[in-house]
Amino acid sequence: MNMKYLSVITIVFALIASSFVWAPANNDEAGINFETLSFEEAIQKAKKEKKLIFLDAYAVWCGPCKMMDRTTFKNEKVGEVFNKNFINIKIDMEKGEGPAIAKRYQVRAYPTMMLINAEGKVEKRILGAVRDTQLLSEVNDFVK
Repeated sequence: MNMKYLSVITIVFALIASSFVWAPANNDEAGINFETLSFEEAIQKAKKEKKLIFLDAYAVWCGPCKMMDRTTFKNEKVGEVFNKNFINIKIDMEKGEGPAIAKRYQVRAYPTMMLINAEGKVEKRILGAVRDTQLLSEVNDFVK
């Protein structure tokens, strides 16, 4: 093996190893637990558990949506409040059942977050990216 090839392998190995050392701890428990439910399943669960649905209406290309996924939705306090009080779902408004939901609820900007009751009526609409404290403040009247 020549030295140049060995040097490249050593550098690649060092970079891979350092990514494990510097990677943030994977804490899946922190933040909002978004359930994998269809909208109708969320409605049924909301009826059964007597809770509101928190719907994050997003689009995959939406930068502010991605920012909220990395920050606001990962906040520990936000997770505690939302996981206890709401049925949390995310729906891509451009795929699957998303376009019909976007039309039904007149979603015209992303992110649009809504608290929806078990009858499908919007109780609260939150437009645009918000920080953790603002999101908690927005839903405070709906928290037990």
